[in-house]
Amino acid sequence: MTGTPRANTKAAFVLADAMRQLGVTRVFGLPGGGSSLDLIEGAKASGLPFTLVRHETAGVMMAAVTADLTGCPGAMLVTKGPGLANAANGLACAALERSPVLFVTDGFSDRMQGFVSHQVFDQLAMIAPVTKAQVRLKGPDVATEVARVALIAGTAPAGPVALEMTSPAAQAAAASATMPAIVAPPAADAVSLAAARALLGKARRPVVIAGLEVRDSAACAATRRLVAALGCPALVTYKAKGVIPDADPHFAGIFTGGEAEAAIVEHADLIILAGADPVEFILQPWRYTAPVLDIALFRRPVHYMEPAHVCVGAPDATIAALAEVATASSWHLPDIAAHRAQARAALAFPGSDAAIGPQRIVEMAAAACLRLGVDARASVDAGAHMISATEFWPCTRPHDLLISNGLATMGFALPAAIAAALHDPARPVLAFTGDGGLAMCLGELATAVAAGARIVVIVFNDDGLSMIAAKRGARDLPDDSLGWRHTDFATAMRGMGGAGWAVRSAADYAAALDAALALEGPALIDVHVDPAGYSEQLKALRG
Repeated sequence: MTGTPRANTKAAFVLADAMRQLGVTRVFGLPGGGSSLDLIEGAKASGLPFTLVRHETAGVMMAAVTADLTGCPGAMLVTKGPGLANAANGLACAALERSPVLFVTDGFSDRMQGFVSHQVFDQLAMIAPVTKAQVRLKGPDVATEVARVALIAGTAPAGPVALEMTSPAAQAAAASATMPAIVAPPAADAVSLAAARALLGKARRPVVIAGLEVRDSAACAATRRLVAALGCPALVTYKAKGVIPDADPHFAGIFTGGEAEAAIVEHADLIILAGADPVEFILQPWRYTAPVLDIALFRRPVHYMEPAHVCVGAPDATIAALAEVATASSWHLPDIAAHRAQARAALAFPGSDAAIGPQRIVEMAAAACLRLGVDARASVDAGAHMISATEFWPCTRPHDLLISNGLATMGFALPAAIAAALHDPARPVLAFTGDGGLAMCLGELATAVAAGARIVVIVFNDDGLSMIAAKRGARDLPDDSLGWRHTDFATAMRGMGGAGWAVRSAADYAAALDAALALEGPALIDVHVDPAGYSEQLKALRG
């Protein structure tokens, strides 16, 4: 018999092909049998690479970072019961980082729903608060349902959606379909745009705060044009670092909603939130009296303040329209530079003879990349070291720094680095992580080795939870409540097949950086850090 072979009509294969059409570039997963194995088979048939992870939360984080970097959904599969439960923190991360993820779990049969038995619980109800939609895939219309929930995942605010599929449903026949193309959000209407222009026209000292919604190339370019036309200070949120390059004379630092940026923002007569989602700000009262122009992909249901005007629509179009009519403000570049220098000085970490300071760890890593001609990006974990990593790692474009800001979860930097390295194998990633954060996802070092990911994990090892210790105040806590015995992460890395160094001096650290950056696979540098200056850094940042 000759002719073109028929496409496999199993639902798992239809689902995998739908993912491919939607722009999914890789499926992450930790299977446990059932439909997860069917989907891995379907992914292979559709030409989608599969990466086996060691923990479900780390896998969802990898899928979320992949979505951020590609602009298309990420994909993660798990087994039912404990597999899904393990993924909950990853789903919360994807939800609050605004990352569209197709989360596929094996499921229970209709007979088992609500049944009290081994591993059985209402798993979709468990993750409902951190997923935008939940659907049980069965019957012939799998592709239609995937298209529906993928649209929900990508609609602002973007986030994860859950798809439950049992093994019988995965193996049943389903109809294939062509997935709809990604539709760009509409532009703001003319009336709203006119109101935004009127606000801008009255301002003499505007300040621009760029957020996660302007990381795409068009919105980033428009934001840079607006800032240049106004000649005004521009700040970025953690996730938007690089939208305004650190070296740009208008760059005034990172905006968190805290103390560090207040000295310049409080002089504004108009604050322009360019795609800055409130989820990116720390939970503190809004301290500014200037009117706020909120340029947003969606109307925020809750905000820190009542904006003078909200311009809802595609940020690139709105910002470009404002740039066309923008005139030079009364700001002076030397004043912006002076503020920037003052803010950096306030956030500087005092060095000591006992260990390399966190600031120097970051600056030496950046200097080594520059000297060796390595175009590296960085991922950053939550923890005290984050202040130095975000402040002193230089960025020139969006996604030069990857961070969990909405959830601000520990255990993010390593999975994020793996995902970024797999997305762009030619570009290495430096994962700045604390010892606590790395301990939470230590098994992913083996994932990095198996994948041959070009990453360098830099561990700020101070034997404890330094960020929490900085907040302890006068509390009388047990001696071991915020610290632990020293962990030799370099030995752990070598035990998993990677390269590892443990260093205590600047000279040894510099040599380890050169050796690690020369490798094509993963490496880890375990650096002893003195945490003595973290509390002052935190006070300068947040007040």
